[in-house]
Amino acid sequence: MKKNILFFFFILFARYAAAQDQVISLYGKDIPNSKKAPASFVEQKDSSGLISNVTHPSLMAYFPDKSVASGAAVIICPGGGYSVVALDECVDVAREFNKVGVAAFVLKYRLPNDTIMVDKSIGPLQDAQKAIMIVRQRATEWGIDPHRIGMMGLSAGGHLTSTAGTHFDKPVIENKEQISLRPDFMMLIYPVIVFDLSIASGTRESLIGKTAPEATLNFFSNDKHVTGNTPPTFLVHAADDDVVPVKNSLLFYNALLNAKVPAEVHIFQAGGHGFGLENPKSKNKWFDWCRDWLDENGFLKDTGMK
Repeated sequence: MKKNILFFFFILFARYAAAQDQVISLYGKDIPNSKKAPASFVEQKDSSGLISNVTHPSLMAYFPDKSVASGAAVIICPGGGYSVVALDECVDVAREFNKVGVAAFVLKYRLPNDTIMVDKSIGPLQDAQKAIMIVRQRATEWGIDPHRIGMMGLSAGGHLTSTAGTHFDKPVIENKEQISLRPDFMMLIYPVIVFDLSIASGTRESLIGKTAPEATLNFFSNDKHVTGNTPPTFLVHAADDDVVPVKNSLLFYNALLNAKVPAEVHIFQAGGHGFGLENPKSKNKWFDWCRDWLDENGFLKDTGMK
C-alpha cells in the first residue's frame, strides 16, 4: 500500500515537473550585434510585469501534456512598444495553447537601444529568427513537427512577428546550417504593421527613430513585403483601437488577399488596445477562433510526433 502511494506521488510529481516552464537562452557568451552594457543597464521588471533593459534574450517554454500534444508549436512575441516586454499576458496565452496541444515559447527579446546594440533596428528581429532556429533545431527532442512551427505577436510583438514572416529570406543572424527561418503560420493580435509617419507610433520611433529615411520606413512597413510565400495568417483587432489603428491589420489582410495567402481576420466592434486573452467588450473569445483556424488549416493535426 505504501509503495502504491509513493508511486502515485512520483507520477504526480513527474507530470508536474514536465509541465513547468523551461528558460532557454538564445545565445551563449557572444550575442550578435551587441555592445558591452554599462553597469547601470540592468534588466528590471516592474509591478505590472513589464520588463525593460533586456540584455540576455531567452525563450520560456511551455509544453502540453503528452496525451493531447499535437506536434504544433508557437513562438509568442509580447508587446510593449519596443520599449518594454509585456511578458505576463503572453504566459496566459501560452497556457491556453497547451490546452489545445500546442507547445508554446514566450520570447523575451532585446529591445532596440543604441547603448547595447550596434544596429538597434535589427536587434529584435535577430532574436526572433534565432528563436525559430532553436525550436526547429530541437524539434525532435521536444516532440514538435518542424513544419508546424508558427509565431504569434501582440501589438509591437505583432510587428516583430510580421517582420519575421515577411523578411525570413533576409537573415540577420548567422545560419550556417541553412535552417528555414520562415514561420509556418502567423497569428497577429492588434499588431503594428505600418510604419507611416501620418500615424503616431511609439513602436516605430523606438525601433528606427523619429527621422528614419523613407527606405527604412518602407522596409519595416510589412504590408509592403507580402508575397505568395508569406505564411498563412490569422488577425484580430478592435475597430476602436486608438493606440494601434485597425488600419494596420486591414492593410496587411488586403496584402495577403492580393498575394493569395490563406488568411482570416476578426474585427471586434469595440475593445480598445491590449485586451489580451479576454476582450471585456465582447462575449466572443478570439482564442477559440484562433484554435479553429489552426485546426481548419491542418496545423493541429496529430502526425505521430507525441
